[in-house]
Amino acid sequence: MGRKVTVAVATLNQWALDFEGNMSRIMESILEARELGASYRTGPELEVSGYSCEDHFHESDTYLHSWEILLEIMMSPVCQNMLIDVGMPVQHRNVAYNCRVVFHNKRILLIRPKMVMCDDGNYRETRWFSSWTKERQTEDYYLPRMIASATGQHTVPIGDAVIATRDTCLGYEICEELWNPRSTHIDMSLSGVEIIVNSSGSYMQLRKAYITTDLIRNASFKAGGMYLFSNLRGCDGQRVYFNGCSAIALNGQIVARGKQFALDDVEVTTATVDLEDIRSYRLAMRSRCTVAASTPTYPRVDVDFELSHPGDLNMVPNGPLEWIYHSAEEEIALGPACWLWDYLRRSGQGGFFLPLSGGVDSSSTAIIVHSMCRQVVKSVLLGDVQVLHDIRKILADPDFTPDNPAALCNRLLVTCYMGSENSSKETRQRATTLSNQIGSYHLEINIDGAVSALLAIFNTVTGMRPLFKANGGCPRQNLALQNIQARTRMVLSYLFAQLMLWVRNRPGGLLVLGSANVDEALRGYMTKYDCSSADINPIGGISKTDLKRFLMYAKEKFNIPIVAEIVTAPPTAELEPLHGDGALAQTDEQDMGMTYAELSQFGRLRKQAYCGPYSMFCKLVSTWRDCCTPREIADKVKHFFRCYAINRHKMTVLTPAYHAESYSPDDNRFDHRPFLYRANWSWQFKCIDEELERIQSPLPPPPPSLPADDQKSVCSSNAQDSPGSGHKANSPVFFPPEGAGGGGMTSAGSAHQLNNHHGSYGGGVGGGHEALKLTKSHSSGGYSKMHSSVMGKIKDRTGVPV
Repeated sequence: MGRKVTVAVATLNQWALDFEGNMSRIMESILEARELGASYRTGPELEVSGYSCEDHFHESDTYLHSWEILLEIMMSPVCQNMLIDVGMPVQHRNVAYNCRVVFHNKRILLIRPKMVMCDDGNYRETRWFSSWTKERQTEDYYLPRMIASATGQHTVPIGDAVIATRDTCLGYEICEELWNPRSTHIDMSLSGVEIIVNSSGSYMQLRKAYITTDLIRNASFKAGGMYLFSNLRGCDGQRVYFNGCSAIALNGQIVARGKQFALDDVEVTTATVDLEDIRSYRLAMRSRCTVAASTPTYPRVDVDFELSHPGDLNMVPNGPLEWIYHSAEEEIALGPACWLWDYLRRSGQGGFFLPLSGGVDSSSTAIIVHSMCRQVVKSVLLGDVQVLHDIRKILADPDFTPDNPAALCNRLLVTCYMGSENSSKETRQRATTLSNQIGSYHLEINIDGAVSALLAIFNTVTGMRPLFKANGGCPRQNLALQNIQARTRMVLSYLFAQLMLWVRNRPGGLLVLGSANVDEALRGYMTKYDCSSADINPIGGISKTDLKRFLMYAKEKFNIPIVAEIVTAPPTAELEPLHGDGALAQTDEQDMGMTYAELSQFGRLRKQAYCGPYSMFCKLVSTWRDCCTPREIADKVKHFFRCYAINRHKMTVLTPAYHAESYSPDDNRFDHRPFLYRANWSWQFKCIDEELERIQSPLPPPPPSLPADDQKSVCSSNAQDSPGSGHKANSPVFFPPEGAGGGGMTSAGSAHQLNNHHGSYGGGVGGGHEALKLTKSHSSGGYSKMHSSVMGKIKDRTGVPV
């Protein structure tokens, strides 16, 4: 006895609006699934059009071309005698839906719309699609004429239904429906659906690969059954990298999985499963059976087809396998490298240009390109014809076959040390040594002549010459002299990027790579339009702390010894004059007024924990209690938020970066916040000052105890007492009593209090209430010494925050 079925999930590297290429990859996956013996094939979300079409989903062309591609696929002989579904956008009654279209032998069986949209992180699905809200209901969908004439069908069901074959039943979830607290796989399982299929467009973030795996396992463990998860892979035109990891689970165990990072455009993962294992697993769960007996049923679309084979006794089912996750360092080495590869081969450019300073950030970017070269060589040696075709096209060399990562890196990556009179010999040496060890084509230039020429123009027009702070200049002059160096490097970067392939007798140009990390972007520790401005930035979503760990991993994995010196060297922009002995006069952490570790913590609290200044202070008081006093924490939090507010405008021109971190400040989509702030955060900082005063003030003595008979009268009278009477515990808003440490409004009740008591600052309060008293923290707006010192530490603008 046995009902063994072989099913296939496809991982595809699709490209938004590349209908022809997307169709080719879908067809290749169907052919491969057939050759592997699968009777059912599913693929990732919106695989026909590409996931990241965005506002192109408002265009009727996108829907027309999707139907045209579907017709081509359905009519192909490769697709006969298989049950297949593909993902595409569909309009029904003038509403756009994200759908799975299921077909068999040139006939469409069901259009299943997505029921839960995703609008968090980088997702904005409700901008383009609507949710199907009619649970367990279908309607007639009137097919386009081209489909009707080819299939003889005029209508098909659209809605929340399942597919019933002769031997089993299949149901569908689409991406977010698996993550939703009310996932439909439970209801479908209770209704007798044995195979649940999920098509996804799930992007990569560091340390998050286990989440999807756990969800898949749990979905099949709790209710029994087989769960098929198919995901996109690669860069399809946006900042995110879809990270594959397609998988098949059975009764709580992963039985097949695809790779997370790879250069393959098509990867098909199959598993053979005995349906009787599902049935026996469910029958043994008696509580499940009790609930299932009363569960409402789903509309079923019948198809005269069996997934299993009559002579299946010799078919060996897949057993459980262990999922080994990549470390964060491996994810940095592989993910951005794959993203760069997709961007390079689809942009039509001939390689990369990178300003290499010898520091952690630019060195990380260079090593990621080297990692990309290693993956290209590995894929070619494994026989990947598509990768070989792409690298030959990029290099304009039809006979080239890469066999050495360093040699390939020399042809793809041009690095350039852009030194000045403020550069140290140590950073120059580290840059040169690193380029030798990874194989890049390296240049060394001096920018002093260009900087002097620009300053000469300023001097000619104004008759004045700015000076560095070390030479007697003011902060404005000092910043201007730093910024002109950084911006000169950006101009030179694009000049060399456009012409270096001409110099090397090759067609095309180079993509300029940025190397600003996520922490510096958050803090605004960069010059607007400097050498951090580029075409793309592979490390723009990665923290400094993680980059250092990655470099130490790369040192051993890729045999790059110079990394040890790069990691231990103090981070510096080298934009101010060196000391007389050649020692550094400037370090990043001193300039920023905070360490990178602190900055990373601020970033996580701001974005992941959604903390404003007051909430962040309250959380850090307990977190940092062993290393900082509450006063020091208050100063650090205020300093961070002032810098963040002053520099937020830089996020509007942030170089498009690989998304890797959930506290990214990228305002393109992930982090929607203003870029013009009131920089002194007057109200928020008052709340911090009040809390600080409360923490530092001695506790007032407890009130005298009362006889039990008097307690009820006291409690009832509290409601009638004025806010200044001292009965704080039972009043929703209150003024602290004189001498209690605050002397003003509490953070929680202050706005409400002003409205209720009709008071004004400095004046009397109507209704018999005593005048509102302001502490020093209220009257000053919390404007402490830190407010003035911050202005010398930003890397772009000077001024006084309002």
